[in-house]
This record gives sequence, C-alpha cells and structure tokens, in this order.
Amino acid sequence: MATADKKFSPFTDIVDDFSTVRDVMGEPPPLAIGKEMDQLDEICKQVIQRSSFVVIASANSAGCPDISPKGDPAGFIKVLDNHYLVIPDRPGNRRADTFKNILQNPYLSLVFFVPGSHEILRVTGEVRIVRDQALRESLSVNNKIPKFAIVMFIEKAMLHCASCIARAKLWEPAQWLDTSGSVDMAEALILQAKLDMTKQELAQYAEEEGFTELY
Repeated sequence: MATADKKFSPFTDIVDDFSTVRDVMGEPPPLAIGKEMDQLDEICKQVIQRSSFVVIASANSAGCPDISPKGDPAGFIKVLDNHYLVIPDRPGNRRADTFKNILQNPYLSLVFFVPGSHEILRVTGEVRIVRDQALRESLSVNNKIPKFAIVMFIEKAMLHCASCIARAKLWEPAQWLDTSGSVDMAEALILQAKLDMTKQELAQYAEEEGFTELY
C-alpha cells in the first residue's frame, strides 16, 4: 500500500475521480458558470474598495498550499485597472511563506470579505513581488511605506455565494460564542514553540522584534 493510502486507510469510501463528484452533486447552474470573468468590472472594484479583510491562498512548486489572512483599512488592496491589482505587504513575523511560494509558483487566489455584508469576491491570477518606489508609496499608511508589494494580473474573478456567511452567522454578534474561555495566545505560543520564557518576556521580545507594529 502506498504511503498516501496508509494515511487514509481508516476510510473506505474515498472519492478518486471527479465523475463521482458530479454524479452526487449534479451539474452547476448556468449562472454559476456564467458569472466567472477574466477581468474586474465595476462591481468587483466596488467590493475590493469596501473590503478590509482578505484571505490569500498560495502554493509551492509541489502544490502544497498555504493560507494567509490580510487586514487593513477598507480598500487597502489597490485596483490599478480592470486587469491589475496591488497588495501591500505589512510588517509581520517575517516568515514570508507567501513570498516563498510565489517565487516557486507565481499564482495567488484571493477571497475578499466586506465586514457586515454578504459580499464575497474571489480573484485569481499570476503575480510578481515588486519594489517599485512610487507604487509602494501609494500604499502607505500612517506615512509607513511597505517594503514590498504584490502585483496580480487577473485571470479569474467572480462573486462568491454568501451561504457560508449565512450559515456561520458571521456578522451577527448575538450569535457569537462566549470568548471568556478563549485560548491565551501568548501561553499557546510559548507551549507550541517550546519557548523558555515567560509571557512578560515574550511580550518584550515581540516588541523588540517589531512584531507588534502594524505599519
């Protein structure tokens, strides 16, 4: 038995061809196919300008995926025209997983969310990491210029079904769980990264390394 098969040996009804998916799910309605575009229209641009939270999907040369959430003031991803948009890179933990993947496999998929709204937009395209000064300056916040930006050439854009938001009641505070028992993220990081430091020492380290800076 192959290694991949051993991982899933407890499961007996594994789908291994797309025809099975179609047989069970059925064909998509024409509107689900017809809404896909190869560039941004005015509706897509409006969603991007209203979005303050985006999830970015990338993959390395072997196809191993990674997901990175990005948040900023609404409209932080800049639309250049119908075919190009630009994503600023803000300070973070410097892992640069998305950059590493782009240099191996220069494609990204983005999902734009508009808090409080059922607007969801999916955009996919070929990308490059750039450092053009004027472009980066146009993406500054609080006079802080990002060190890098990602330019995307749009190959696919479509509005996404909002059923996921409706099912999760994502923007309904009355439906949110009580967070009083939430995980202490500092304690979790110390435990999972096997750090020999206290929470106070971790906070000081994070500040010294610039991990707490937003821009």
